[in-house]
Parts: sequence; structure tokens; C-alpha cells
Amino acid sequence: MSVVIIDYGAGNLRSVQKAVERAGYTPIITDEPDVVRSAEAVILPGVGAAADTMCNLRNHRMEAPVRDVVAAGTPFLGVCMGLQALLTISEEDGEQRCLDIVRGSVRRLPGGQKVPHMGWNQVRQLRQHPIFHGIPDRSYFYFVHSYYADPEDSDIVAGETDYGVRFASVVARDNLIATQFHPEKSGELGLKLYANFLQQALGAPGQPPLG
Repeated sequence: MSVVIIDYGAGNLRSVQKAVERAGYTPIITDEPDVVRSAEAVILPGVGAAADTMCNLRNHRMEAPVRDVVAAGTPFLGVCMGLQALLTISEEDGEQRCLDIVRGSVRRLPGGQKVPHMGWNQVRQLRQHPIFHGIPDRSYFYFVHSYYADPEDSDIVAGETDYGVRFASVVARDNLIATQFHPEKSGELGLKLYANFLQQALGAPGQPPLG
């Protein structure tokens, strides 16, 4: 079973690798487009600025493979900037064009509280989804971000968080899952989320499909 973590220079690559290993899987870390396209599950990690992320994805020839695997129905997990990069455009650095896999904008968190939003915060589950299996509603996860995803289709928002604004902290559509928080930095419940994704993606017995 090939679990691929996309290597395009993201800073949280190793912590994601360790979380996948803790879930019982041996990931392939790659910057090869063909390896990504042949994966059975794909994880796109990310930290930092939108412009840098998109530049690095282009430089590593990863824009098309990411679009391809999502369109092909391959189970896909985006983390932090790995969520924001999926949207159409980001307000960061002016107007940064993103992957446009999920229609919508990435917006700056409003004033009135400390930015970046850094630390533990609750995720309210808006609907049942296999990614939340064994994770109580309003559980705490670890966030580090100054911008948030604002999808046009509110039906794909599976979890939300309050920080001066109510924003999408989990997006789920068919084979695609993405989180604004860092599961790999969120203790046992974060590891549980990785395990849920991988067990559902790779067809573990008794697990419902992602979509």
C-alpha cells in the first residue's frame, strides 16, 4: 500500500512522516510526479506563505500531479498550507493564484486578536464523517496560521473553529480531506485523525470509505 507524502520543501515534512509511521504505515516521501500519480493515498503537508508554497509546487512540477490525483479519486489529505493551496486564490502577498481544486478564497484572520493564531483550539464537527471516527466533537487541535480558507461551497466544510471569525478547519469532499490545524502536532487525537484517513483510504477492514 503506497502512502505518498509530497516533498516540495515544506517545513513540516518529517513530523508528518513520523505521524504516518505512528499510524502503522511506511510512507514514501517523494518529489517525483509519477510516484505521486501512482499512489494509493497522498498527503500534502505545508507551512509558510502562499506565494512560496505555490512557487515550490511549480518548481517541483507538483501542480498537475496534485490536481490529477484529486480528480482521479485518490484519497488525499492536505495539512495547513496543504489546505489553503487547494483554493482558488489567496489574499496573502496581494492576490496569489492557488490550485483552484476547491473554489474559494484564502483570507487574512481579522484584527482584534493575536495573529498568527498559534496554539490549541476547538474543532466543532458540523456533520458526521469517517475522518472523525473516535474523535469527540469540540476536541482541541494545534493551529499555526494567519490566513484561513473560505470555500464557496459551505457544504464541504466538515469542521469549523472560532478565532475572531468562524472559519473552516476541516474540509471534506469525496476523496479529499484537508485540515487547517496540524494533526501531527495535536497529540493522540491528531494521530487518530491520520490513522482514520489512512485506514479509510487503504481499505482497512470495518472502515467506511472516505466519500
